[in-house]
Amino acid sequence: MSDFPSTQEQFFRRQKRHRRRVLFFRILVIAAFLLLWETAAHFGWIDDFIFSSPSRLFFCLIDLAKSGVIGQHIRVTLLETIVSFLLVSGITVLAVILLWSDKSVSETFEPYLVILNSLPKSALAPLLIVWLGANYRTIIVTGMSVAIFGSILNLYQGFLSVDPDRIRLIETLGGNRKNVLTKVILPANLPNLLSIMKVNVGLCLVGVVIGEFISSRAGLGYMIIYGSQVFKLDWVILGIVILCLIAMALYQAIVLIEKWYLRRISG
Repeated sequence: MSDFPSTQEQFFRRQKRHRRRVLFFRILVIAAFLLLWETAAHFGWIDDFIFSSPSRLFFCLIDLAKSGVIGQHIRVTLLETIVSFLLVSGITVLAVILLWSDKSVSETFEPYLVILNSLPKSALAPLLIVWLGANYRTIIVTGMSVAIFGSILNLYQGFLSVDPDRIRLIETLGGNRKNVLTKVILPANLPNLLSIMKVNVGLCLVGVVIGEFISSRAGLGYMIIYGSQVFKLDWVILGIVILCLIAMALYQAIVLIEKWYLRRISG
């Protein structure tokens, strides 16, 4: 028993060293990539007009930041993505509760959800523009269309996979369907929902960018398309880099929420 605390401390120290080592190698990989990219552009191994370089992107970012252009594009894309993500999350939970509460409803609509989920969402974007017009609403709906059908199917499968013995226990104690939902189904699926949300936040960003490619006058998707049309390839690559950073930041935000929830239920 006296060795337990020291063994536990050793384990935590090993875990901390492992995390630091992983972080170090992650930083090393990106630093090596940027150095190689800059070196290749400087010595003419690659055409820096086509492939740009880290230094060119840095000065391009400074110029766009001074003019306020890049800030506007980031705000628009970020707002559209967050609105799309929140709507997807809310509609998913409501739709899955409806499917779970009535078996005939789920049997009727599940095949259509599978079909809609398999459709290429980029093909829907032009139709959405015709139906809804070229505005922010169309872009938000496009972002939602990429994530919502798969999200509903995945969460619904999570609802069905809950241990039936736990459900029978609630029913034996006199609980109704509402009690089963609130006391068993939803708590059991919160980790699953958070995992789905981590995927959805990236999918919504992809959908928003697709919408901005086709119908927008602002946003990073518009900046990328405009830059490619006028051969400002620094704008194109800078837009892609910023989209990667936004995706990583949004994903980490969901991860922090997940960690907070896991600490809460374990404490």
